[in-house]
Amino acid sequence: MPGTFITFEGIDGSGKSTQLRLLGNFLRANRCDALLTREPGGTTLGVRLRAALLDAMEEVDPLTELLVFAADRAQHVEFLIKPALADGRLVISDRYADATFAYQGAGRGFPEHTVNEIIRLATDGLKPDLTLFFDITIENAIDRMAERHETGKGRNRMDVETAEFYSRVRSAYLRIADAEPQRFKILDANGSIEDTHAKVLDLVTNFLA
Repeated sequence: MPGTFITFEGIDGSGKSTQLRLLGNFLRANRCDALLTREPGGTTLGVRLRAALLDAMEEVDPLTELLVFAADRAQHVEFLIKPALADGRLVISDRYADATFAYQGAGRGFPEHTVNEIIRLATDGLKPDLTLFFDITIENAIDRMAERHETGKGRNRMDVETAEFYSRVRSAYLRIADAEPQRFKILDANGSIEDTHAKVLDLVTNFLA
């Protein structure tokens, strides 16, 4: 029996990683066999690629960024996601292919046909059954990233992009929502962690039911 594949998407600072952790706690408490993973970094190789790309102190060429993310995804799909789905498990990933369309496509300015072809190659056509997009204003996202840095939670290369960059990324995500309303659900993430968690539980449990 094939499993279920859910992804969380959002601009940096949207709180999706926190929500994935909270959902994981809920699922474990209810004895649901779920695999929680992330991109980049879901595999052993992916951890190394994530560190090399996001923690790089040197300037990273946009094409290099696009291809490294694709390499991470190909490894992730083939050796983690597909086997888990084949075993009938629920797989939830913090970012997936939509992030490449939004960040490297709209954010970095690569042509859509180029980005879509690289996504196709890296995913072998595997698409999520459900995607939650944690929508947040650019202002709130930047404030949250600044607070995260001030509280010692670290900062990576993506955290220092401009408001214009994040605006392009957010707009690309909203275009996906318009094109695929059955799969891609917009969730207002401007409120408290608790309010957002309640919305996540409602969407996910209704979908799984």
